Amino acid sequence: MLEAYGVSHSFDYLLFEDVNLKINPKEKIAIIGKSGSGKSTFLHILSALLKPQKGKVIYNGKNLYNLREKELTSIRRYEFGIIFQFHYLFNTFTALENIEAAALLAEKEIDWNLLKRLDIDKVINQNIQTLSGGQQQRVSIARVLTKKPKIIFADEPTGNLDRNNANEVMEILSEYCETNNASLVTVTHDIELAGFFDKVYELKNKRLEVWK
Repeated sequence: MLEAYGVSHSFDYLLFEDVNLKINPKEKIAIIGKSGSGKSTFLHILSALLKPQKGKVIYNGKNLYNLREKELTSIRRYEFGIIFQFHYLFNTFTALENIEAAALLAEKEIDWNLLKRLDIDKVINQNIQTLSGGQQQRVSIARVLTKKPKIIFADEPTGNLDRNNANEVMEILSEYCETNNASLVTVTHDIELAGFFDKVYELKNKRLEVWK
């Protein structure tokens, strides 16, 4: 489904080089590593947000960074879902309006059972700025799942959640992948979540190594 070959990237210094990764349908992958190792940067490269300085990312047989912008935008909108470390919600919208915007763009229906499981159904009509950080994060997750993406890219998706809510969110993401033949790639520092993933990699010494 998605493959990275020989990916290298640097800013003021080399983050990683010659990194390879293959992601299959329904596969759940975690990437761990120390702060500054390049985990989020690598996730942005995989999710078509940042072109690597070297290497390529193949999605369904096509090199993402050789595509025209229109086709790349279509993939981001309809097939990829990105849960950012910061939620990037519309601050002037209610929680529902944020989710409705995603549903409209992706031409999908809102799953109200999902909103209930994420425990945001009772605050769905509140302005996003009145919600707690954990509630905002769950709205962000609902917004992404509403799109019905083929691959979910998640950067610390449980960072603002307590242990019970973190486990519940991971269960929801795992069930989504099984039900929708979708894949999950997660950057996390939370080793306690390792049991939810089929494979865990560590970005270490500028390389991606198998951790589990």
